[in-house]
Amino acid sequence: MKNIKYFLLALLLASGISGFAQKGKKPNIVLIFCDDLGYGDLGVYGHPTIATPNLDRLAFEGQKWTSFYASAPVCTPSRAGLVTGRLAVRSGMASENRRVLFPDSGGGLPQEEISIARQLKKGGYATGIIGKWHLGHLPEHTPIAHGFDYYFGIPYSNDMDRIKDGEYFSTVKEAEPEYFNVPLIRNTEEIERPANQRTITKRYTEEAVKFIENHKKEPFFLYLAHSMPHVPLFPSEEFEGKSSRGVYGDVVEEIDWSVGEVIRSLKKNRLDENTLVIFTSDNGPWLIFEEQGGSAGLLKGGKGGTYEGGMREPAIFWWPGKIQPSVVQGQGSTLDFFPTFSALAGIALPDDRLYDGFDISGALFGKGKSPRDVTFYYRDEEVYAVRKGDYKVHFITREAYARNKDKTIHNPPLLFNISHDPSERVNVAAKHPELIAEFESLLEKHKRTVKPVENQLEK
Repeated sequence: MKNIKYFLLALLLASGISGFAQKGKKPNIVLIFCDDLGYGDLGVYGHPTIATPNLDRLAFEGQKWTSFYASAPVCTPSRAGLVTGRLAVRSGMASENRRVLFPDSGGGLPQEEISIARQLKKGGYATGIIGKWHLGHLPEHTPIAHGFDYYFGIPYSNDMDRIKDGEYFSTVKEAEPEYFNVPLIRNTEEIERPANQRTITKRYTEEAVKFIENHKKEPFFLYLAHSMPHVPLFPSEEFEGKSSRGVYGDVVEEIDWSVGEVIRSLKKNRLDENTLVIFTSDNGPWLIFEEQGGSAGLLKGGKGGTYEGGMREPAIFWWPGKIQPSVVQGQGSTLDFFPTFSALAGIALPDDRLYDGFDISGALFGKGKSPRDVTFYYRDEEVYAVRKGDYKVHFITREAYARNKDKTIHNPPLLFNISHDPSERVNVAAKHPELIAEFESLLEKHKRTVKPVENQLEK
């Protein structure tokens, strides 16, 4: 009897120590990022004909944010903001003349910038990116040069390196994989060219699962950045024709399958209760591609512009036992990932530069509201609109892909209550002149924090 008591006591003590050690572990972080996914493109965000059961489940079990923003309305500046926690204009990763990087670009994310990967490596994290990078393909700008231990993916957009003759839009809509000579890179080595885009989502998923398996005994950061649903659209054979929404839906449903595979891997390796999983996208839907572009739901506009549909994104946060099921209406941004991940990993923010993000971990864990109350809507190097609280002011508007001469400067600016009117239909500027003055002051104060730097996109 005495031996049994000692055994039970030892078991309880061991259990307590184990539990304490589990609490002291640094969390794994898995960031799943889409390209050109619209606010209305998931079932849980209201799409009637795209089935996303895995993402719907994550949203029901975790947090669904309804006012979460990409840092820019196009790929390169958006990803620069995510990776650095700083608006792209601060690193020279935004341009009016060349809105994103191209295969002939000479620039990229400067070495002076500190990436999320480099930051988390200070805390002993293994770091990997699988998928689209689009922050520079030259040696000094690659993921490996910016702190990632492992890279597998396409260095820029999947519609680049086009070798098929003909007008761009029709060529992309009727695309075959051999029309594009994009390379597939592992670390710093080109392993396939052209990349077989019909299998790319499946291979990204397999690589993500391998990364989790290989690093299950240490804290890791996995950035899974899908190349789609950016055009050209290439679902795998298993998903072709599966969706009621056509080829766009096929691609999104395959990404949903991929999310399910990642979650299954975390559960299989008993990592789910110590892993924060996030799902969001880089900008809104590319509406000019009609049925091959997505939907912003009730929001106005899409990719390339500063109406809500260009930058407000679906955003789901999942961490069993840590994040309680809820819907968060407060503002958040991809700029907030850098300070939030740093806080979760117990790493101090560098004090030699200005950050545009906030630590939103309190809001994730139900300990308060999001600290973000202001969002600046940059189009390239210029602020077109600002949101503060319920209101959003447009100083400048322009069609998503119109030329600079087509922009409209509003005097007085347009003002919308986007809690009441998320579709930005009813201009209430005449009723609130005091808010216009407040927003103008806010913008001027922000502009004073932006210092000129070398433009990387125009090199």
